Amino acid sequence: MNLSEFNQSDRCKNFSCPLRSVSPAVYILLYVCSAAVILLTVCGNLFIIISVFHFKQLHTPTNMLVLSLAMSDFFVGISAMPLMLIWTIESCWIFGRVFCGTYWLISCLLVISTYTIAQIAVDRYIALSNPFLYMNIVSVRITCTVIFVNWCAVLVYTIAILYFNGNFKKSVMCPGECFVYVNEVWSVIDIVASFIFPLSVIIILYIRVFVIAKKHATAIRELNNHTRPKTQKITSHSMKSERKAAKVLGILVSIFLVCLLPYFIYSLLGNVIEIQTTTFQEVSILFFLNSTINPFIYALFYPWFRKCITIIITLQIFQIDSALINVLS
Repeated sequence: MNLSEFNQSDRCKNFSCPLRSVSPAVYILLYVCSAAVILLTVCGNLFIIISVFHFKQLHTPTNMLVLSLAMSDFFVGISAMPLMLIWTIESCWIFGRVFCGTYWLISCLLVISTYTIAQIAVDRYIALSNPFLYMNIVSVRITCTVIFVNWCAVLVYTIAILYFNGNFKKSVMCPGECFVYVNEVWSVIDIVASFIFPLSVIIILYIRVFVIAKKHATAIRELNNHTRPKTQKITSHSMKSERKAAKVLGILVSIFLVCLLPYFIYSLLGNVIEIQTTTFQEVSILFFLNSTINPFIYALFYPWFRKCITIIITLQIFQIDSALINVLS
């Protein structure tokens, strides 16, 4: 969440609603494309939510984190994304003061997504570096507790940063614009808490994950040279699974960073140089699109997710004992 600070006396002259210069056909096409993106975001993440909730075989600590990420992405798609896309297409904020405050409040979902990715990094690092400790300590209940604390902490933090900077007491300061105002101290705190800290955790731990996965693959390869063909087949399958897991994690994090970094750079430079409103909207949309892309990553690399989608679409999910269907085979 980027909470930009603007000079109180100059902000309205810096903001204006430019007249649209596109044809009606392009205007309609923009809305159609926006509706398609929102629909893909909502439906894709809803499939993940239903899958993890319904099928008991998927009730694992890691999948609880995937569920948390899908829920935050789902709410981004159903609440924040429509407001941002309409704001961008219309070139003006047309929803008034109440929805402006609501928009910035629900933008905390972006921070929740960031911290959930960081939690997944911690989960995978512990599972690979100390699997015995992971199996004995990490459980679904503990993971759900951590997720609950994460959501509550981010929500309290968002309310605090809005309240202590007086944003709940102010109307939309400039016609057609929706920005919140933060003093310099809170601006630094926000950048560190929302981006620098979780981003550092993600990068450092995923580098460690890849290093550990590579060591495991090397050890398995050496073991294959001294084992029977049957055992070789099993260990080769294990090595392939680890490589695939590392590949999926790498793609997930890489796409997340690509979507996040422009927004992060804007957060760092927004108070130093004058950046147009359209620039803010563009980097925000790119950040939001990460919520659209995540379900396709799971669908592309995880057969269990594709199988769950098939079961849901064909309504087999309403059959008796459908929660016990083996979706991992």
